Amino acid sequence: MPTLDFARLVTGLREQTEVFAAAAAGGDPEAVVPTCPEWRLRTLVAHIGQASRWGAELVRTGLPVPVPDPARTDPGSPGEWGGWLRAGAEELAEAVRKVGEDTEVWSFVGPVPAAFWLRRMFCEAAVHGYDAALTTGAAYEIAGDLAADVITEGMELMAHPRAETFKPELALMRGAGERLAFRPHGMDGWVISRLPEGLRWERGNGPGDVVVTGTVTEIMLVLSRRIPPASVTGNRALLEHWLANSTY
Repeated sequence: MPTLDFARLVTGLREQTEVFAAAAAGGDPEAVVPTCPEWRLRTLVAHIGQASRWGAELVRTGLPVPVPDPARTDPGSPGEWGGWLRAGAEELAEAVRKVGEDTEVWSFVGPVPAAFWLRRMFCEAAVHGYDAALTTGAAYEIAGDLAADVITEGMELMAHPRAETFKPELALMRGAGERLAFRPHGMDGWVISRLPEGLRWERGNGPGDVVVTGTVTEIMLVLSRRIPPASVTGNRALLEHWLANSTY
């Protein structure tokens, strides 16, 4: 379940769509995205704009809908990107408003409240906003509460009972009680435990066999494998194994 309320999820989606749109604006549509080298900037824009529309359709129907191929989606000319991206975000927000944020709809982890897709798409825009900024040299920013929720959503998905059905590699993350601690400055962190039966996580600044510290935005980007960690103590190999197998 989202940890942010409905209004904040909507504003979060809008904020991160704006950050993404501003970062992409003026970029070369054929520029390679360094953190997603299989994509050009145009494809990244298509992915974000189409993902919001896909989420809206999932919410409206409550049923599975084929995942769109961004390579076959035309986001228009670069001058049209911003409007097209904003329209997709608003379509998703309106779909959730219309059906009700708690209405049960389909997802890859089973039935979820419709607000799940608002959160999923703002998280998607948040991480890919960094990709767009890196590609064009634009500034990147995200509010602390949003960055924290991107991290929490990732923890929830990876610890979900059905996680290994959509990410089989997570079976490699089972362990014997090893703990990874991520401690952002000025707020509670996250501690992941690798157990024989699967992953567990909790908020707080408990001990870890490996500890990563930084700003909450830095930790969000480390966990999404966008930047290397700047401050690591303890078992670095444990962290490297996690980062190699935990993306989804």
